[in-house]
Amino acid sequence: MLNAVLIGFGYWGPNIAKNLNLSPEYNLTGICDINENALEKAKRIFGDRVKYYTDWQEAIAKQNINVVAVALRDTEQQEVSRSVLERGLNLFIEKPMATNMEDAILLKELAEKNKVKVHVDHQMIFNPFIRRIKSMLDSGELGEIVYIESSRSNLGPHIKKDMNALWDLAVHDVAVLDFFCGGQKPLSVNCIGQQKFGTEEVITYLTIKYDSFVSMIKSNWFSPNKERMMVVSGTKKMVVFDDVKTDEKLAIYDKGIDISDSMFEEYGKLEAKVRLGDLYIPNIDFEDAMLNGLNHFAQCIHNNTESQSNHDAAIRVIDILLKANNAMREL
Repeated sequence: MLNAVLIGFGYWGPNIAKNLNLSPEYNLTGICDINENALEKAKRIFGDRVKYYTDWQEAIAKQNINVVAVALRDTEQQEVSRSVLERGLNLFIEKPMATNMEDAILLKELAEKNKVKVHVDHQMIFNPFIRRIKSMLDSGELGEIVYIESSRSNLGPHIKKDMNALWDLAVHDVAVLDFFCGGQKPLSVNCIGQQKFGTEEVITYLTIKYDSFVSMIKSNWFSPNKERMMVVSGTKKMVVFDDVKTDEKLAIYDKGIDISDSMFEEYGKLEAKVRLGDLYIPNIDFEDAMLNGLNHFAQCIHNNTESQSNHDAAIRVIDILLKANNAMREL
């Protein structure tokens, strides 16, 4: 088992701690947070099985630590993460890995210099429904991809003053796109957004043009409805993933447009022939995406292989978000 320490038991830290504790790959040995109330909450959950710290430097200085998970705001997260890598410890870091390219590249360089692994918590790529879509893409079952459309909307629950909806929500879908297309570099990135209740955008519309398909990602903190939906449309089949549903989350439509040599040959005929086939809803068992990601990371450490969500993948995601943010602010 890998001995793990968690730095940050705030908004997302409890989820990481829970899954570290559940995984047979890890032994959660320590939790650190500057907030005593947060530590009291952790103590009620994990009791005496875990040691508790208010000083992160003390927490990562303990012997026999293999992995440090970091879930802090970006400025604090960068300092802690650099120290973790400099000590030769494997790093599990919350998304985004950084909010500027300089910090991201520095983390990559430190990991490579000290021969340790980095796993960024882009947990959607370890979601079983997303992985099913990926297998359909790889096998050619969907045909050639025409477009991928994604929407994440909700009323809050937190309007952040130091991060817009693009960085907080779209980051998930950009990571999924990168996973789907195997790290393909986009041809163009554009974005528009709307600020309200502060200086950060509460709604953003991101468009990304790849070599063979286009994608649109809507991220919204100011919506009456909660939505977590992705549509993947190929020339053979189309897929809808609705993560808000409790069941029947994935729907596969055998629909499309049949192309023939005679299409449009008749003068004045402007319509293509639409194919309306069957709807298939596969039975896919629930799996916790974060737990899958943590287990994957453990195997990468054991086998000395790179995580599918490593620093290189994170840098590609950050590059798109930076270009989108710049495009939005130039308007």
